[in-house]
Amino acid sequence: MSETSTSSSASNSAANTSTSTSTPASPIRDKDYNLICVLEASLKNAYQLVQYIEDAKAAGDDELAEWFSKIQHNSLKAGEQGKRMLASRLS
Repeated sequence: MSETSTSSSASNSAANTSTSTSTPASPIRDKDYNLICVLEASLKNAYQLVQYIEDAKAAGDDELAEWFSKIQHNSLKAGEQGKRMLASRLS
């Protein structure tokens, strides 16, 4: 094989590997389904951050706890917005 063919094969292998290990595309292409998925992710993230905030405070890292709190606030805000949008689409 030539050098060009070899590098091409290596690139294709890398691309195939990354494709096979990445998250598959959503089987459902629907805006409301997408809204529900993002809503769930936002609220789940906000819930998980409770533990991260507690861990940071327990370790005495107030800066990290504050940063986690800001992220949690944004996730809760996104969750509330998502719930309103979902409710309006269901009515």
